[in-house]
Amino acid sequence: MFMLQHSASLFQLPRTSHSRVFSPQFSHCHSFLSFHPKQSSCMRTLTNCQRAKTLLNTFEENNDDGDYIDVEMEERKEEAEGFSRSRGFRGREDEKNYDKDPELAEILGSCLDDPDKAQSRMEERLRKKRNKIVHTKTGSATPMNVKFNKFDFTNSYIWFEFYNAPLEKDISLICDTIRSWHIVGRLGGCNSLNMQLSQSPLDKRPSYDAVQGANVNPTTFYNIGDLEIQDNLARIWVDIGTSEHLLLDVLINALTQISSDYVGIKQVVFGESEFESWRENLTSEDAGYSVHKI
Repeated sequence: MFMLQHSASLFQLPRTSHSRVFSPQFSHCHSFLSFHPKQSSCMRTLTNCQRAKTLLNTFEENNDDGDYIDVEMEERKEEAEGFSRSRGFRGREDEKNYDKDPELAEILGSCLDDPDKAQSRMEERLRKKRNKIVHTKTGSATPMNVKFNKFDFTNSYIWFEFYNAPLEKDISLICDTIRSWHIVGRLGGCNSLNMQLSQSPLDKRPSYDAVQGANVNPTTFYNIGDLEIQDNLARIWVDIGTSEHLLLDVLINALTQISSDYVGIKQVVFGESEFESWRENLTSEDAGYSVHKI
């Protein structure tokens, strides 16, 4: 182990005729810094910077004769501080708080002494918590069925039949999807009369004619009701306004993905004012009825 030498032997302070103090000369700076075999290179670098800054501060405090420090010395001090910041040595202000997870703190604390053991423990921890990290699909592998029964674009219901009664998170996902679908449709985002890019050749660079896009007949989603749910059934009233089949394709594609990944949807039926086991007189939440704002 190297020991810290006497500070007087570290500084050479020759004075000129102008009583100007020149910067201390650090000769072989690493020779007076303590070294421990278990310390990493980052820890030793941090120790070097801290001790160098301490010596500079000590020299400034002891320089009470009114002389000023040479510019070179200030540059050395700023260089040490900048090096410390660039290496990420910010002290306690950036330290992580592992009080809420002592197991992780123990694993990280032992990674330098036994990296292989720490890696093994971390892999075991990931295996145990896999269900919280990687979520499996909760939908259905059976494709969602789609039917049309006298669907009127200006006044019809869309019916949903789930395999099971949807949970709160499932209802929230369905509502968000329908709400987004309505917003895009209301802004004219599903206008099949203006499909310039999707209908352009794939081997050519895409181009868009703004005049043509502005002169097509607009398609606007007029109105939509609230989502009503009875056990595993749901319905929503829509007034799309114009016969825009692209708008229906967008909804069906989104519901197909939801049914596969999140909540199984047995079928979606467009049209009709009645549906199998739906009860019009059932309006009590205790009986399984609920209304959700779109």
